[in-house]
Amino acid sequence: MPRALPRVLLACLVAMVAAPSPAHASPGGRPYVRGSETVPVYDYADAVRESVWVQTPDDADEDGVPDRVAVDLVRPRTGPGVKVPVIMDASPYYACCGRGNESELKEYDENGVITKEPLFYDNYFVPRGYAFAAVDLTGTNRSTGCEDVGGPHEVAGAKAVVDWLNGRAPGFAADGSPVSAAAWTTGKVGMIGKSWDGSIANGVAATGVRGLETIVPISAISSWYDYMRYNGSLRASGYPNYLQAVVSDRIAQCAAVTGSLARDSADATGDYNAFWRARDYRPSASRVHASVFVVHGVNDLNVTTTQFARWWDQLADAGVPRKIWLHQTGHVDPFDVRRGAWVDTLHRWFDRWLQGLRNGVDREPRATVETAPGTFTEARDWPLPGTRPVTVRLGSGTASYTDVSLPEDEAVADPAADVPGRLALRYGPLTAPLRISGSPSVRLRVRVDRPTTQLTARLVDYGTATRVQYDRGEGVRTLDTESCWGESTAADDACYFDVAERVATTDHAVLTRGWQDAAHHVSLRFTTPLRPDRWYSITVPVNAYDVTVPAGHTLGLILTQSDPEFTEAPNTGATVEVDLARSSLTLPVTGRAALQPSSAAPHTRNGVTAESRSRHQLPNG
Repeated sequence: MPRALPRVLLACLVAMVAAPSPAHASPGGRPYVRGSETVPVYDYADAVRESVWVQTPDDADEDGVPDRVAVDLVRPRTGPGVKVPVIMDASPYYACCGRGNESELKEYDENGVITKEPLFYDNYFVPRGYAFAAVDLTGTNRSTGCEDVGGPHEVAGAKAVVDWLNGRAPGFAADGSPVSAAAWTTGKVGMIGKSWDGSIANGVAATGVRGLETIVPISAISSWYDYMRYNGSLRASGYPNYLQAVVSDRIAQCAAVTGSLARDSADATGDYNAFWRARDYRPSASRVHASVFVVHGVNDLNVTTTQFARWWDQLADAGVPRKIWLHQTGHVDPFDVRRGAWVDTLHRWFDRWLQGLRNGVDREPRATVETAPGTFTEARDWPLPGTRPVTVRLGSGTASYTDVSLPEDEAVADPAADVPGRLALRYGPLTAPLRISGSPSVRLRVRVDRPTTQLTARLVDYGTATRVQYDRGEGVRTLDTESCWGESTAADDACYFDVAERVATTDHAVLTRGWQDAAHHVSLRFTTPLRPDRWYSITVPVNAYDVTVPAGHTLGLILTQSDPEFTEAPNTGATVEVDLARSSLTLPVTGRAALQPSSAAPHTRNGVTAESRSRHQLPNG
């Protein structure tokens, strides 16, 4: 309450000063276009606000009635013959958890008419000749059907909205009367959203639906298997059901779907099966015809960087027009990292792909990367042009370590120290800066005295530097000041607290991590128990990253087994013997890289078992 009055007053002032008079243009055309950009000509306060329920092809709750997804629309009150494209955010969070740094929820008046939509998209873009559609995913908020956590029902529901906007699916008002969008929309749709919202944008694009012209997936999932399993390692037991219960209150009506989430997700084995294939959008990258603007934090520990990197590579192979922004914080929206530049770039991106305006945004450098706190550089592509894999051996002889479920801060302590349960290797001090851009990997030749164990790898930068503290508040902090982005009403203001990166000077930082269940080393589709008397070559994929390790710093490779902070892999007490000469680290680097081991022997010692722990996370923020 203490800050409510100032925000309302500020919103009213913004509305009075910024909102122009309604457009009075001749019938038809695009009165909101000036040259190569859209401009605010419509009164946001006078916008049309309505709700439509779009029928989907599914009956997930098996009640004999086709499911319907709720679409809350805010669109400009245009003149005759004027049509606008649609920006769409399909989310499961509009009633349960909220969107954005301030966790905004949808709000309605006493008649059920939408009065407030989260985030700034409607405030900013509706005056500029766009409609904004906030869609409740199947089985959430005011939608019927069943929430199946990234699955076919969820994707089909969001796709149906694109179809309705293009006259291919039926829509209905609250009273059941048919509703058409033909009179006011061009049918061109751009989907945007962070985390789960952006994941569904990926899924809908992978259907190849016509009318979806662009997507902007922010910190988004491209494979739900990789989100809930790290190369066969279980992230958290019962994760699909947990997520369903958080976002949906229709569990009782959805016994079949809820049962499938528990049964078919194969917690017991960690295998990749039909359940996960239905939630893996990457194999359908060749069907994507929408342009894609990827945004991700390289230190995102919720939706890890593998999610964007593998999707990005497959989109590139398919020739999809694309752009990428990478920043150094965690699971954070770019609106809360680099606000002004983000809004301007997003505006130009939508103008290009939804309005067809030739503003050059698609001819600019494809990649924008934060290389130091607050410092952004541009490149022709990502990984950086000229990046090549450099492989170095881990050493000579053999070394062994026994699982003790080391917490990360203990695992990455002084690499020269004798720490139970880890294998610590050092490269450096570096004689020149080392730019890593892409996906590293560790190839291990191992012998294990148990049928399986988890193998965990971390790359660590040892050296003093000012860094983003991504382990605290995802690397950002909310300030007391506000800024406004678009027009406001008393019910829905466009003003948000400013946000700054959390930075601190530290003597080391974990750059990136990777996990591999050893029994899944042949294929994720099934487990293959290890024989204690046999050597195996197992690759541990490491999450994609982009960083420059300064000259004088040391790059550390820390190997452990179970990881109580990130997975539920049990502490098996296994002892892993590593053939160092036949094991290697591969880094994607630019320039001339010279990595030399700091010492002839790695530092390792066996230890005793410790209790493990894990945590659930929402693909949200």
